[in-house]
Amino acid sequence: MIQQTDFFFEGGRSGVLLIHGLTGTPMEMRLLGKGLNRAGFTVHGMQLAGHCGNAEDLLATGWRDWYASVEKAADEMLEKVDHLFVGGLSMGALLALKLAADRPQQVAGVGVYGATFRYDGWSIPWLARLSFLLPLLKKLGIGRNRSFMEQPPYGIRDERLRAQVSTAMLSGDSAAAGLPGNPWYSLAEMYGLAAEVRSQLSQVTAPCLVAHASEDDVASLKNAELVMREVSAPAELLLLKDSYHMITIDKERRTLIDRSAAFFDDIAASNGTQRVAA
Repeated sequence: MIQQTDFFFEGGRSGVLLIHGLTGTPMEMRLLGKGLNRAGFTVHGMQLAGHCGNAEDLLATGWRDWYASVEKAADEMLEKVDHLFVGGLSMGALLALKLAADRPQQVAGVGVYGATFRYDGWSIPWLARLSFLLPLLKKLGIGRNRSFMEQPPYGIRDERLRAQVSTAMLSGDSAAAGLPGNPWYSLAEMYGLAAEVRSQLSQVTAPCLVAHASEDDVASLKNAELVMREVSAPAELLLLKDSYHMITIDKERRTLIDRSAAFFDDIAASNGTQRVAA
């Protein structure tokens, strides 16, 4: 059964919509959300369609359903704020970029955190690196009940935090830590989304903060370089040298919070928006 785990922190008239990753949960965005709220922003950590339940719940949805839930959350945020920023982790970064491409008049800036167009980080097993072939297998009806299981270090460099998260994930508490594996068909959907977003990157005109771990275990730096190279917007690269993929919760999360708040605040100020300090 799907549990509702999204969060909302009221702040000023500049708002940030935060989007978690594939098989993930809003909990992976909560520390970032709290930090941005302390900096004066209104923050909504949304829950993607089909997430925070079991694998069947996730398999009942596809990337268009996930994106529809992002659009709905954005519409709700726009009723509360003057300027909307959007930030996403991993696949959530792709959804954030798509929203910016589709709604250039509404999205003021983008936080691109650990963008994942391909799973090509150093911890990804060789077989999983062939996961870009999954759309074909899905089309052929092969492997619906198969999953790629998460591998240590689970995107987390902080060993104490890694132990806590992996224990929760492997215990089946998907609402707290996400699913322990990526269903093949859901990965196929993600690759469909990645192809769509890559074709739209030149349509992204909102400024982007592209934050990525220099030793990302899940998605190599090539993913961030792709965004930097192909968006039409001004883009700033933040390399985090003491974190792995889950940069929103790992060792340098405070750096990410501070840089994100400053980045969004500069845009809001240039657009004539004053935020209310918390």
